[in-house]
Amino acid sequence: MVNETRRLARASGALDASNFFLADVRDALGPYLAVYLLTERRWDAASIGVVMSIATIAGILAQTPAGALVDVTKAKRAVMVAAAVLVTVASLLLPWLSSFWPVAVSQATAHAAGVVFGPALAAVTLGIVGHQSFTKRIGRNESFNHAGNACAAAAAGATAYLWGPTVVFYLLAAMSIASVVSVLAIPGRAIDHDLARGLRDAEPGKEETPGDNKPSGLRVLLRL
Repeated sequence: MVNETRRLARASGALDASNFFLADVRDALGPYLAVYLLTERRWDAASIGVVMSIATIAGILAQTPAGALVDVTKAKRAVMVAAAVLVTVASLLLPWLSSFWPVAVSQATAHAAGVVFGPALAAVTLGIVGHQSFTKRIGRNESFNHAGNACAAAAAGATAYLWGPTVVFYLLAAMSIASVVSVLAIPGRAIDHDLARGLRDAEPGKEETPGDNKPSGLRVLLRL
């Protein structure tokens, strides 16, 4: 019992840190991309808009397969680590890319990888705390996520003012390293992977039906 309590406390702290540091990583360069391309690369507004549109569309198209991957795999922490590395590498390549398509591909890759974090964090959270405490824990996740966004924005503004705009790339790399450490700090044994898929541990007061403990297929996307 004592070991289980310690494991849950460790998992809770690691989830807090993961949500905090991934806040900056999951959005990659975010709005800074437009500023960088406009001020440092001297791109025109139309080209910047097209690149950002391509990146956004790539993220939208990746949402369903990303959710399916998170649902089926038991290596959810590894998926988040791989996504964090991919987002960071794609963003850090930007200073060495000057033409349209390499920049568009790098940002499309970053946005496609970034959509993994939402469902992965939600699944890991559910697998740790269960349905009964899920809503409260998700609220805590979002609190740390917004705190991470605010701190990253403040740090980016301060460091860019002191050392120039390219320092934001190093800040992203630092946050990525911290996020990887935080995700790996979540005890693997604390995650119930069946529960993380929404199986078992039905919500209090809800009558369980025969299909509750079976994973949904693609047909669920067409259900009204």
